[in-house]
Amino acid sequence: MAGIGFELKKLFNRRGLFASVRAYGYAGIVCTGPMLLGIVLLLGVLFLCSLTGGSEHSRELLVCMITYTLLSSLTVTSFLSMVVTRFIADQLYEENYETILPSFWGSSALMLIVGGILYGIFLAFSGAGLLDGFLCLGLFGELILTWNAMSYLTAIKDYRGILLAFAAAIVVTFLVGWFLLFLKIPHVEALLIAVFIGYGVMMLWDTVLLYQYFPQGNGSAFFFLKWVDQFLPLAFTGLFLHIGLFSHLVIMWAGPLQVKVQGLFVGAPYHDVPALAAFLTILITTVNFVVSVEVNFYPKYRNYYSLFNDKGAIGDIQQAGKEMRKVLNMELKYTALKQLLTTALAISVGGFLLNALPLGFNDLMEGYFRTLCVGYGLYAVANTMLLLLLYFTDYQGALWLSGIFAAGTSVFTVFSLFFPKVYYGFGFLIGCGIFFLLAVIRLDAYTRKLPYYILSVQPVVAEDKTGVFTKLGYFLNKKLEGRQEHEKI
Repeated sequence: MAGIGFELKKLFNRRGLFASVRAYGYAGIVCTGPMLLGIVLLLGVLFLCSLTGGSEHSRELLVCMITYTLLSSLTVTSFLSMVVTRFIADQLYEENYETILPSFWGSSALMLIVGGILYGIFLAFSGAGLLDGFLCLGLFGELILTWNAMSYLTAIKDYRGILLAFAAAIVVTFLVGWFLLFLKIPHVEALLIAVFIGYGVMMLWDTVLLYQYFPQGNGSAFFFLKWVDQFLPLAFTGLFLHIGLFSHLVIMWAGPLQVKVQGLFVGAPYHDVPALAAFLTILITTVNFVVSVEVNFYPKYRNYYSLFNDKGAIGDIQQAGKEMRKVLNMELKYTALKQLLTTALAISVGGFLLNALPLGFNDLMEGYFRTLCVGYGLYAVANTMLLLLLYFTDYQGALWLSGIFAAGTSVFTVFSLFFPKVYYGFGFLIGCGIFFLLAVIRLDAYTRKLPYYILSVQPVVAEDKTGVFTKLGYFLNKKLEGRQEHEKI
């Protein structure tokens, strides 16, 4: 993300309100594009379905199919996303640009195969129609590639191109949706096709940007798997964060709010719609992390570690450490304040705006929305602190925090089901509150003894961690090389 930080700093150095708005807009699209697109399209599809006279069953089935596909793709990619990001960073630092594109297709292929088999089995027994099933599976594949591409797009400075891809996906989706509905195609199939085409546009656009930036190398497609063994805590941190963030949705599907839509597709629309709307409130903090923390904190962070690497004087290291921690604390305060204001604004006017939309909002849903807004707000700030721990290579601390977050939100959500329905959102809120408090404690304790941790983690003897993923990479590379040789012959 450092590359993005430097480029954004150039934008912010330009005078004028428009330059700042553009910088924030670019950061938002780069960091939250696919997920933001997913929620915008989901809410937009619901609006379009209601506006054109779609039945309640059609709306519920669309929500289930799109939500299931989104969460399934996120689950599959969550295990490798952080490791792939670390691999990209190391390769860019070593200027091994030819390894980037092969690793993109290698990681995408693994996730498509594993995820496609698992999600395909679910769809086969889900009760979805043949066309609906194929559309969901196709959308799943597009999402896998899109999520994965976003890890690689952090190195691309073509913000205008990324923004255009995002806008094109939205415009194409709604135009295709209107057109297909005009042709009297059933709502579910018409809007699924529209979402499929919309995400397809973004996926192809992002892939073109990758090929424009990175050279087509002959590197190993599965070389990145060695990083999974070396940074296994990162893999599980990504998975646990995903579980903690979305497990409460799945648990609610099995609770008293459950609505059986069709076959294995069940939902809890009274909880799902407020949850997706509340999730939008954390985008401010996500963007702020990239813009504010990256632009202002990263130079101090880099200077501090450069003094360690370049054998700086102890006094200079101590002074750099004080300056870094000062900027860090200031940026965290600004981040928390911005999230607080965003959450307060969402609670104040969000319910009114959502009631104005044809989404069937009622008092119970409005209560869930307010509770979940607070929960997501706490998560956003805590997640920022966890990411900063990863900057300081506190992988074990991040792993423990993410594990507690996953367990906390899941357990307390299950526990909340034994209480009246108005309290259902509090399970997620309590889990996020615990995550926030422990993140504050861990980051403060770690940064106070940062020189000790920097020096103590250095191995006395250089070691090369190998395991099952490294062996899998070697095996797949041999198979791929053998196939290529056979094709040449």
